[in-house]
Order: sequence, then structure tokens, then C-alpha cells
Amino acid sequence: MDEKEPRLVGRIKEKLVESKQKWAREGRLLTGETADPAADRLPPGQRLVQNWPVLDLGIKPKVALESWRLTVDGLVENPLSWGWADFQAQPQVRSVSDIHCVTAWSRYDNKWEGVSARHLLALAEPLPEARHIIFHAHDGYTTNLPLKAFDEEGVLLAAKWEGQPLAAEHGGPVRVVVPKLYFWKSAKWVKRIEFAPEDRKGFWEVRGYHNGADPWKEERYG
Repeated sequence: MDEKEPRLVGRIKEKLVESKQKWAREGRLLTGETADPAADRLPPGQRLVQNWPVLDLGIKPKVALESWRLTVDGLVENPLSWGWADFQAQPQVRSVSDIHCVTAWSRYDNKWEGVSARHLLALAEPLPEARHIIFHAHDGYTTNLPLKAFDEEGVLLAAKWEGQPLAAEHGGPVRVVVPKLYFWKSAKWVKRIEFAPEDRKGFWEVRGYHNGADPWKEERYG
């Protein structure tokens, strides 16, 4: 590898982060509108796309299946540590949902396959004091959710998209999919799911993004 590459990646990441923080400060893309998800499939300020744009922090980790591992820990009765074979041995579910990105694009009818969040919760058994989840990713990214938002129909750990293994650029081997929230909450390259008693803001949340991330309330920044 060229010795300049790590520094170049660092500069790309820094420039990207500064740009997104500026968006948050300026309230870029905000329309000031709200919508009812039962009546309006497309949230305020969004536009439909047919492709799937690639967004990340300028780092695309390549995680080999033989070394991939998912840790589930924190306030759970049964901590989990899955290798790839363990993940594949879990019941695999199929789900269809829309993507809504905070950068104002949406893509309808994405077909996912993977392990449902509710299956993982049933195995891990969160303790009564567990109220929040923090996702940790291979690129250093983190994001947070209330436990109740993880325990929703359609939330899963996706390993396939449109019938094919999830591409590395989109978070493969495994990413989180939380359909009801802006997609920055659906962490790519997930490696750890931590159950916590209190909320702890993640990478974008501490840089001006809204903690709730409801697209129909247009919770882009907060």
C-alpha cells in the first residue's frame, strides 16, 4: 500500500465530516414539514432514486468472512459472540423495506435477508435496566437507538440485499437495517451491539444530527 494512502483517507474523512457538520449547523435540506407515514410513503424533503448511493466516512473496511465476528454484550443475560457460521446457523428471515437517507434520497422496496432483531433479543435476553443500544462498526463508527426502536418489525441484521451477499461498500458482510429511521442509524459493518442503561450519542449524533432520526418528523438535525 502507498504510504500516503492512510493520510489521504484521513483527509477525505475529515473533509466529509466537516461538510456534514456544516449541513447540520445550517439546517440544509430542511423543509419544516412533517408527514404521516401511514398516508405518505415518501418523507418530507426526500426524492426517489433507483440506484443505491454509497455513503461512508471515507473508510471501507474489508472484513473477511473467516475473521468476521459479532459481539452482543452489556446489559444482557446471555452475551453472544458469533462467527460467520454461527450467524448463518440462525433463522434467516426476509424483509422488504424502504431506505430514507438524511442526504434527502429514498429508495423503495429493498429486499433484505438476515437475522431479525427480535431473534437476537430473544437469545440475548436484555436485563430490565437495559434501555438503549449502541452499535459499533469496523470503521470506528457508532450510532445509538432506544431498545424499543430495535425491537420493531422489520429490523434486522442484513447479510443479503436483492438476493445477493451484501456488498462491502454497503456494509457487508453484515449491517443493521432500521427501516423507520434515517439510514445513518442502520450501522454498516457492525461488529458489536452494546446494551446500556442510558443513552449515549453516536458519531453523527454528537456532530449535530438529531438523536431521534424520524424521517416523517424530518429529524435530520437537532
